[in-house]
Amino acid sequence: MNQRILHVLEFDKIKEMVKSQAASSLGQEKAAALHPSTDLAEVITWQNETDEAMSVLRLKGNVPLGGIFNIKPHIKRTVIGGMLHPQECLDVASTISGGKQFKHFIEAMEEPTLPILRELIADIVPLNELERSIKSCIDDHGHVMDGASEKLRGIRSNIRTNESRVRDKLDSYTKSKAKMLSDAIVTIRNDRYVLPVKQEYRGAIGGIVHDQSASGATLFMEPQAVVELNNQLQEARVQEKNEVERILYELSAKIAEDEDFLYQNVEVLTQIDFMFARARLGQSMRAAMPKMNDQGIIKMKQARHPLIPEDEVVANDIEIGESFTSIVITGPNTGGKTVTLKMVGLCTLMAQSGLQVPALDGCELAVFSNVFADIGDEQSIEQSLSTFSSHMTNIVDILKQVDDRALVLFDELGAGTDPQEGAALAMSILDEVVHRGARIIATTHYPELKAYGFNRKGVVNASVEFDVQTLRPTYRLLLGVPGRSNAFEISRRLGLEERVIETAKEQIGTDSKSVENMIASLEDSRRGAEKDYEQAHQILLEAENLKREIESQWEQFEQKRDQLYQKAEQKAEKAVQKAKEEAEVVVSELRKMKHDASLKEHEWIEARKMLDEAQPQLKNTKGKQKTKQADTTKTLQAGDEVTLLTLNQNGTVLKQISDKEYEIQVGIMKVKAKRKDLQFVKRKEPLVEKPMATVKGSTYHVKTELDLRGERYEDALMQLEKYVDDALLAGYPRVSIIHGKGTGALRTGVQNFAKKHSHIKSYRAGGMNEGGSGVTVLEFK
Repeated sequence: MNQRILHVLEFDKIKEMVKSQAASSLGQEKAAALHPSTDLAEVITWQNETDEAMSVLRLKGNVPLGGIFNIKPHIKRTVIGGMLHPQECLDVASTISGGKQFKHFIEAMEEPTLPILRELIADIVPLNELERSIKSCIDDHGHVMDGASEKLRGIRSNIRTNESRVRDKLDSYTKSKAKMLSDAIVTIRNDRYVLPVKQEYRGAIGGIVHDQSASGATLFMEPQAVVELNNQLQEARVQEKNEVERILYELSAKIAEDEDFLYQNVEVLTQIDFMFARARLGQSMRAAMPKMNDQGIIKMKQARHPLIPEDEVVANDIEIGESFTSIVITGPNTGGKTVTLKMVGLCTLMAQSGLQVPALDGCELAVFSNVFADIGDEQSIEQSLSTFSSHMTNIVDILKQVDDRALVLFDELGAGTDPQEGAALAMSILDEVVHRGARIIATTHYPELKAYGFNRKGVVNASVEFDVQTLRPTYRLLLGVPGRSNAFEISRRLGLEERVIETAKEQIGTDSKSVENMIASLEDSRRGAEKDYEQAHQILLEAENLKREIESQWEQFEQKRDQLYQKAEQKAEKAVQKAKEEAEVVVSELRKMKHDASLKEHEWIEARKMLDEAQPQLKNTKGKQKTKQADTTKTLQAGDEVTLLTLNQNGTVLKQISDKEYEIQVGIMKVKAKRKDLQFVKRKEPLVEKPMATVKGSTYHVKTELDLRGERYEDALMQLEKYVDDALLAGYPRVSIIHGKGTGALRTGVQNFAKKHSHIKSYRAGGMNEGGSGVTVLEFK
């Protein structure tokens, strides 16, 4: 885009704001090169990057991007064989560490998914060995440590020894010859230890003079006795310097070996820092991610100018590109028309640069191939151009390039010349740009353009509101309403006589009066609509609050109901358990009396089963199910099968006690029940006589074998006992009991039963043709 347009819309200030949010010089360089893109796919990618970074900031508050430096010049120097200084090596290690730290930070985040950041950090190479090599040689202050090499450790130990010997020797001078010294201290000149000797004692001390005071009264002398020691110290320091340089060359060579990985890490960290700089700016502006399109559609609710402080700026709604493609804004000076133009233009440039815009969520902006702006007084004395000529020069350039993918911003179109000619020229220019399909926002003072939007398809009037009562603009943009001059109302408020105002009204033409009346009517309608909207919005808020309150109360009711159901179920379960325990005691006592042969084993097992089934199956209904109601319309009679709802058990009607009470057989128990607690199931069918099998002169329905496979142990013994009685009545000499092999428990139960039964003579396992060990054959007496 044209650099002049970026300057006019103050995009450079936005770049500086992004730059200030960067955590490193890498991000700052990237921000300085920020430029809007005209490719929709690229813009959408940039917006997704910013939004992803914004998500991380919302969740974590901040990200670890410290300690990252622009090490590209360092890498380049090592590649050509140069030696890095300790601090430069440390910058390389710090950048490696910063990359690893950020990588671990993102990997530790489970939500959200962060696909862009995860793809970026996958390219960060840890380079742990290089980092360890640098940090094992250089401390945090950029000083090469003694442990960098054994040789350096030895050299520095030698230096410390020599320094100690020199100091000890000189300290003896400060004590024994203190009167010859200007001050009893040891100092350094030219990297050698010396003493401050008074001029008159120069010969007494003897040695080399390295310096003197400004007055010449003090000489800084190296006594002859320490010259050799100082020489040894200097030699050790030279060795130290050489060893340090060797270590730094070695580290530089290692850095050069990882050149490609380091460059890759720097590029990734630059991109990441730039992403988060854009996100931080959006966070500081309370900005929203715009939905981007290439249809020239702009929709922003409560949009604010990015460069005006939030406590001063007036938010406005702006919409263009669907129902209309052009907006003509009229209104008084200092009313905010130019601010609106710049806000739309600047937000468009920001969105096309991957930045979020200061508006409510759900905003939508377009990607334009060009943004053109003719804003402000660009009169040039050097070029001898008038205001009109300057504006017209810009407009001519715009008309040469404008197309259907352009956004055009005209400020005071046609100003600076004869009003009649200027208005005609403004309408002609607007017609030309509208015809080319561009999106246009124009401001003007010309009253002729107030009716422009009513006579052109795709053009809408707008104005900035002016409060006649306070004589101040409100800076609110009103779409669909052209601006009024308000000259008469302002004059009246300022005290101009009504007679003068009325005379002035008579001077204006009929058309102007009609337009002003039309505008006044539109403003009245707008105010009425806004009032109705506020009332409807208030009612909506009250309804939503009431809905939330009712939902809360209903939830409390359901919780209370569930608690009551649970308590009732627990109480019923305890009652049934108590009854079952009492019945168990009774059954246990009866078992002790079972020496009477008439008491069959299967009767005890059946009684126990009935007790188990008597316990109701309680379920946590959570208030979702209602108690089942019996159908009392059906007349019951003896023999009918019914369900006793209080116990959820089936039984048989024995007799009717009264109109509302019956005696029911439930298993081995006889109970009395109300009619409302009985649910009719079915009526017993009349018995139909069937042919009987003849065995030893009598008839009886029974087979010569009993299959117990798949039965429960207790059920199987009940069936076995009943079957043996029937087989004895039928007069069978022997029968086969099929119990299968399985675990052997059922076979053992059958055989134990046979041992105890007084009418069974013997038992044996089945033969090869009888089923083998899966069958037991019983022989009767």
